[in-house]
Order: sequence, then C-alpha cells, then structure tokens
Amino acid sequence: QVQLVESGGGLVQPGGSLRLSCAASGFTFSIYVMSWYRQAPGKERELVASIGSLGSNTNYANSVKGRFTISRDNAKNMVYLQMNSLKPEDTAVYYCKALRNGQQYYWGQGTQVTVSS
Repeated sequence: QVQLVESGGGLVQPGGSLRLSCAASGFTFSIYVMSWYRQAPGKERELVASIGSLGSNTNYANSVKGRFTISRDNAKNMVYLQMNSLKPEDTAVYYCKALRNGQQYYWGQGTQVTVSS
C-alpha cells in the first residue's frame, strides 16, 4: 500500500538546523511532484517547498527562501527538507505530499518541528 513516512523532526533552538526525510513506498515515486507542507496550531496548512519529478524544478514559500532546501533521491524513493536558521515561527507539524497530474495525491502522517529556546 501507499506510504509516506516522515522523520527527522524534533526540538531545536532558534538558529539551529534540522533535516526532515520522507520515505515513499507503494507508488512510482519518480513521476510524482513532491512537496513539504506545514501546519501550525490554529493555522491552515501551507506549502513550504516543492520539487519536480526529476529534481530540476524547486519552489519555496517566501518565508523559507534562502533557509530551507528541498531535494530528492529517486533511486531511494526519498525526499528531504534541509532547514537552517530556524525561527520560532517555523514551529509546526511538517507533512510530505506526493502529487501527480494535479489530481492524484498522497499525504504522510507528519512530523513535529518545535523551535524554542
């Protein structure tokens, strides 16, 4: 069955770094656009970053540009989010999403990121 399993979240101090990973299985990973979303308490889920199926096209939310980097390894069915210079406002549950043709999509269960001193 289809699975997206996020890992790498945790508690980090402001200015610190974390690397999130998302392991995919049960579908043809290499043809899907992969994205990271996040949802903070009381807020709507928002797009953080996305990467094209071949890894050549990336997009970022303005709030994370220059601090976060999305990447993927199609040989390992993995997508990553390197997060640097973390701020308290980055605190949220981070979700991995796979999307194909703008219609077929899958979500992971999320991983908590807390930025606090």
